[in-house]
Amino acid sequence: MRALVFDGPERPLRLEERPPPEAGPGEVIVKVAYCGVCGSDLHGTEPGPFQLPSGVVLGHEFAGEVAESAAQGIAVGDRVIGVPLAPCADCGGVAGACRDGLGILCPKTRIVGLAPSAPGAYADYVRLGAPQILPVPQDLPLDAAALAEPLAVGAHAVCLAGPLLGRRVLVQGAGPIGLATVAFAHAAGAGRIVVSEIDPIRRERAAAFGATSLVDPAAEDLAAAFEAAAGGPPETIFECVGVPGMLRAAIDLAAVCGHIVVVGVVRQEDSLLPRIAIRKELNLQFALGYVPRDFALALDLLAKRPELAAAMITARVGFPELPDLFEALRRPNPHGKVLLQPDAMTSPA
Repeated sequence: MRALVFDGPERPLRLEERPPPEAGPGEVIVKVAYCGVCGSDLHGTEPGPFQLPSGVVLGHEFAGEVAESAAQGIAVGDRVIGVPLAPCADCGGVAGACRDGLGILCPKTRIVGLAPSAPGAYADYVRLGAPQILPVPQDLPLDAAALAEPLAVGAHAVCLAGPLLGRRVLVQGAGPIGLATVAFAHAAGAGRIVVSEIDPIRRERAAAFGATSLVDPAAEDLAAAFEAAAGGPPETIFECVGVPGMLRAAIDLAAVCGHIVVVGVVRQEDSLLPRIAIRKELNLQFALGYVPRDFALALDLLAKRPELAAAMITARVGFPELPDLFEALRRPNPHGKVLLQPDAMTSPA
């Protein structure tokens, strides 16, 4: 089968032929129809302490059809997505499930596509255990279903935020995770949802997901713009950018007794002034990934709001085109979600 392989930082992904995976007891082989490019893929292939080793096949946001099944209740031809978590050998390897129920929080869990021992879906086929398989609703296209993983991150963040009904919400950043968070905050009944984003195309895209107001923080004072749009300071803030300084800015912006959910991943030291947070009695919640139920929420949302997929997907590319586009995504860009389509016969759409 074909697979795109990471050879090291500052090198483009390399297309190579590899033996296709085989299904062991309780395992399933999925023929990849679409796989999204995630910021985690980009970060993991950059120099630094969190760099992935050479030889990794990336890709953890995918949908496809079952090509081989050695698992009860899952048949060849089933349309599926995968929860990309492979438990450690102590819990049964690929075909098992975390016996402590920690999922992505377990330090021994391997994320498919972000670990050498769990090759991902930048390939024709990917191997999963039966507990990681979820069926795709029959009327949901597979390219839309491939968005379930990033949407699940937004669902999890919103679940961790507590009740949002009627609350004033600020979402910092309108990349795919920010958009997912906006969509679920809207579904949770937030009263006002203000999105702060410097890129004009990304910023305007957020309106389709439920944003009630859009702010360019490079051109406006965010605190004043938010208060003018929402009638007061933000009661709940979702930090979805992940660069130094954003958390401190959120603390400065938040209302008294506000709630900040940190979704963006800062990969270096940052600084903040705890006294400001203490004076406001802020709640600070860090969010990591998802639990399986978040994928069910994501599939349900995609089925109810098909326009979200059309708004989020900005390119579909084949194996030959992805390496160059992957490198281009390291720089500021207006893309929403880029999908690898292994069977694509044309250039980006």
